[in-house]
Amino acid sequence: MDKIVIHGGAPLRGEVALSGSKNAALPILMASLLTDEPVFIRNVPRLRDVHTALALLGRLGVESRWTDEHALELRAASIASHEAPYDLVKTMRASFIVLGPLIARAGRARVSTPGGCAIGARPVNLHISGIRALGARIQLRNGYVEARADRLTGARLWLDTPSVGATENIMMAAALARGRTLIENAAREPEVQDLALMLNAMGARIIGAGSHVMEIEGVERLHGAEHTVIPDRIEAGSLMVAAAITGGDVLVRGAPVEQLKAVVAKLEEVGADIEPIADGLRVSRKGAIRPVELRTLPYPGFPTDLQAQMMALLVISQGTSVITETIFENRFMHALELIRMGADIVMKGPTAVIRGVPKLSGAPVMATDLRASMSLVIAGLAAEGTTEISRVYHLDRGYEELDRKLASLGARIERVKESSAA
Repeated sequence: MDKIVIHGGAPLRGEVALSGSKNAALPILMASLLTDEPVFIRNVPRLRDVHTALALLGRLGVESRWTDEHALELRAASIASHEAPYDLVKTMRASFIVLGPLIARAGRARVSTPGGCAIGARPVNLHISGIRALGARIQLRNGYVEARADRLTGARLWLDTPSVGATENIMMAAALARGRTLIENAAREPEVQDLALMLNAMGARIIGAGSHVMEIEGVERLHGAEHTVIPDRIEAGSLMVAAAITGGDVLVRGAPVEQLKAVVAKLEEVGADIEPIADGLRVSRKGAIRPVELRTLPYPGFPTDLQAQMMALLVISQGTSVITETIFENRFMHALELIRMGADIVMKGPTAVIRGVPKLSGAPVMATDLRASMSLVIAGLAAEGTTEISRVYHLDRGYEELDRKLASLGARIERVKESSAA
């Protein structure tokens, strides 16, 4: 098992290019189930989650091959299995979005609920109620969602919360349903919009992606298509925070400026200087880090996937910051590891109060999830001394060659085997 070792204190300087968006690529790969013709996807990041998705699709009958470093050809000439087993779904929650395309294409599906997730939990419940509203007969049996339908029928749906995964699952199912589907309070995230572009390229009739009301007119069949995945706005935000915390000067090439308005606003409030240029964003900081109040919100608000990274930045601000997490429960697990490095953080329910300290000290810490692992990398870049981050397989789920990219900017970072580290 690998771990990452960081010798902190080096300002990041230079240019770095973004990878394709993980959160956009995964549902787009699942959309290959909706046609028996080949689909070609470019700008696919080489990530652990992508390989998990390809393994799952392979079980279902999708043939895939890399045509170059970041391009895939996929074809589901036939559906070989209707089951998404627990051993794959438990490692990646996004696997659950095979439910929609499987029931739409094959008329039945058996999909494990995500690992450790009760069926009444908000995200899974919205997926199921949406597919059921389209006419599927659904049962929960032995930890699996079993769904059947001769053909789905369009319906008018209201999502209690604008869930990204539920919006994507329903959108893919509705693309082949009979008649018109209206999704109200739909998620507006750029990744949802990217999936809609892919589906429309395949012959779907979707309008309103990016708004709270999405309309899908079902079609008889979908065909092959080509698509390029959007850049990863969460990777962009993570690298911007890393530049800010180290007092560096970094050009993030390919950063999607329009998608990062909430992030840019908060980083400027913190004291970073951000300059939009023709092909990205330049981020630097010379003055002190200022405290802020931050609340995570659905897009276009501040993304929950950048909350942990911002917390790492704010722990060395000159004052007291307050972060309120409104999207996911239990998303402050990284705070305990930051406290090991000298941070002063008090948590109460969905709120964290961060009292800035003059410096962080390197320490052995453990990643608990994908974005938490990035927050520890960011903290390690600014800390005095050496930080050792274990369980970095979490990091590899969502950041492509992060250690190499940071090293190219001047970070003193290396990946080592657990057994060989001192």
